[in-house]
Amino acid sequence: MNYFRTALLLAGLTALFMGVGYLIGGGTGAVIALIVAAATNLFTYWNSDRMVLSMYGAHQVDARSAPDLYNLVAELAQRAALPMPRVFVMDEAQPNAFATGRNPENAAVAVTTGLMQQLSREELAGVIAHELAHIKHHDTLTMTITATIAGAISMLAQFGMFFGGNRNSNGPGIVGSIAMMILAPLGAMLVQMAISRTREYAADNYGARIVGQPMWLASALAKIENSAHQVPNMEAERNPATAHMFIINPLSGHGVDNLFATHPSTANRIAALQQLAAELAPRPRRARLVRAIRRAALGAELQASAGRGVSRDETGLN
Repeated sequence: MNYFRTALLLAGLTALFMGVGYLIGGGTGAVIALIVAAATNLFTYWNSDRMVLSMYGAHQVDARSAPDLYNLVAELAQRAALPMPRVFVMDEAQPNAFATGRNPENAAVAVTTGLMQQLSREELAGVIAHELAHIKHHDTLTMTITATIAGAISMLAQFGMFFGGNRNSNGPGIVGSIAMMILAPLGAMLVQMAISRTREYAADNYGARIVGQPMWLASALAKIENSAHQVPNMEAERNPATAHMFIINPLSGHGVDNLFATHPSTANRIAALQQLAAELAPRPRRARLVRAIRRAALGAELQASAGRGVSRDETGLN
């Protein structure tokens, strides 16, 4: 069902691209847009990994240049029954990571220097396992194609606004051109959101099963989320169409980024991982783990309430 939903969303993104082409050049513009979309997808299929890795200045490492990271990826890839992906490091202070490539045989995992510095080995394992889950499920190609088409839609909409759209009797005119400039990128953003939300929960679940410890990934997500809003990723800010590829939204969260997040709520993802941890725990430990999770949730709620100036009685948690 997830693959079917993703295919529908990609079809919708392509249709949106054709719609913008129609507004600019009528029927001919729609056909040209379809041809461009097909050519873009074909080009992205063969070059997606090089495009994104080059965009973020990632450099490849091996067992000699980064033995701890490389060996960890190799161990987790073996657990996931995957070919060894290429390993890249981005010189970026913000802790984050993504995977790319057209298939598991031609995949790459990229992590930032900030991720390696701020996370423990267990937390780093959880993040890498999440990215390997994307590779296992062939999400990397879908997410890269989505980023490419979404970026193309934004550029095409700006082009249409500049030239005033299709000026024949059936054209949109200046009002339609302005609407196109605003609504087309917005529609592309919504499709990106839907695809990312569809795949992130599945990657969290499978990645947690690869390492066998869902709370490692949960702890990593909490740390990355906290740092992502404090440490800007300037390259991601310049290329927001790629934001959904990262494990946590790398954008600063200002303005429209706050209204249309490319990722599910981190709190909801952590809650799902906590539930998975309880399910995977041996039966004698399961009840204790459930109680511990409930106490942690209670503590978080009390802390949030204290920050809002709400008393314990008012929360109903006494």
